[in-house]
Amino acid sequence: MNYSTSLVWFRRDLRHFDHAALFHALKKSQKCYCVFIFDHGILQHLPRQDRRVQFIHDSIIELNHELEKMGGNLIVRYGDPRDEIPRLAAELEAQAVFTNHDYEPAAIQRDRDVRDALTSFACDFHTFKDQVIFEMDEVMSLAGKPFSVFTPYKNAWLKKLSSELEAPPDFFFESYPVEKYQHHLRALTNQRIPSLEEIGFERVASDAMKLNGGMQAGMQLLTDFLTRISLYGSARDFPAVKGPSYLSVHLRFGTVSIRYLVRQAIQHIRTASDSHGATVWLSELIWRDFYFMILHHHPRVIQKAFKPEYDAIQWEHGEPAESLFQAWCEGRTGYPLVDAAMRQLIQTGYMHNRLRMVVASFLVKDLGLDWRWGEHYFARHLNDFDLSANNGGWQWAASTGCDAQPYFRIFNPITQSEKFDAEGRFIRRYVPELHALNSKQIHAPWKLGQLELQAAGVRLGSTYPYPIVDHDIARKKTLERYSIVKKPT
Repeated sequence: MNYSTSLVWFRRDLRHFDHAALFHALKKSQKCYCVFIFDHGILQHLPRQDRRVQFIHDSIIELNHELEKMGGNLIVRYGDPRDEIPRLAAELEAQAVFTNHDYEPAAIQRDRDVRDALTSFACDFHTFKDQVIFEMDEVMSLAGKPFSVFTPYKNAWLKKLSSELEAPPDFFFESYPVEKYQHHLRALTNQRIPSLEEIGFERVASDAMKLNGGMQAGMQLLTDFLTRISLYGSARDFPAVKGPSYLSVHLRFGTVSIRYLVRQAIQHIRTASDSHGATVWLSELIWRDFYFMILHHHPRVIQKAFKPEYDAIQWEHGEPAESLFQAWCEGRTGYPLVDAAMRQLIQTGYMHNRLRMVVASFLVKDLGLDWRWGEHYFARHLNDFDLSANNGGWQWAASTGCDAQPYFRIFNPITQSEKFDAEGRFIRRYVPELHALNSKQIHAPWKLGQLELQAAGVRLGSTYPYPIVDHDIARKKTLERYSIVKKPT
């Protein structure tokens, strides 16, 4: 069906290229307007300095500039999308609203409410797949059921990709050539983007990660990463090394196209002399689809363990659990790698993926605290927070999720430190009070003699805390705690 006027609602897809909803709206409409809503229901719970809001604000400024060059602009509103989208559609006399799928339960209900409101004045509502390669029921087992283990899902995902993308090596699957129909874009006059201050926020005073929003910033990161993608498989585990792509926040807010990233990965796999790094990176992108699929089929994981029997585990609570949790949050556990990781999160909003596993394991299996405490803390502080991946990662670490690590696999924070930050470079950056310790001493300072500590200017219990828990004792307690879900032999 074609329309005289339509409205494209941007959400977590802040780009003007390879954009499913924008493409379909332009193709089917004589006139097409674009809008972004700052959702006050979400924003009102955030601190005044929030890197994610700043990232979004920078991204929509750039997006508006690009749309203006194409003949349109970005209408920006602040309020409840349930009210703002129908109101704007009515003002524009739009016959349809186009947007891309959002898979989180709260967002699904929001979209139902918007659809119902639009129906009241005969305005259609269309949504499209855009932030994943395969979604919902597109990759299923031979029995027609959703996968719960990653490797068979990955194999089925790759098989589906190969079967559906019978195409030349330089074109693997459909992209959306928005520019072909950009002449249908229209601008609404007298529009301005509210400042951060006008929506209740202020710019972050300093940002050690130099987090820049927008499509150009995303492309710069990708261009840099592609020069070192062959090393990704080995370099990604070491937090002091420039190993990751650093694209996760751009994927989260859609300033890059997942289709383009997968095409880049496949091209490197097919053409590079060393394809291991690209193969590992593609696997990580597939994990992203996997967790979206899990959330779709099992929305209960937001509150409950994927494996129901694990909800019987008795976590520590009250005091001293609250104090232990606070020490973990603030990077005061006495385990240098854990503390460095948590301080990186506090200072930058970013945490290296290997360290996410280390600190999650420490919270759950050293401190005996509910994985949901850590999940919620990450949700407040991670720049790239994504409900499905965050939940999946925490349930993996807690052994409560699909395809999770076995409950008896408990990361030793000292050996993880010695293996993945052997020289202590990452620790020294975020725990500077230990900078004078050498590469052998820095991983477990409480094991040193008083003279060694004095020589390095470290006073345990004063300049740096003693460990808040003994790992060996905690490991035994964890095995007892999880015994409730042990399968009979």
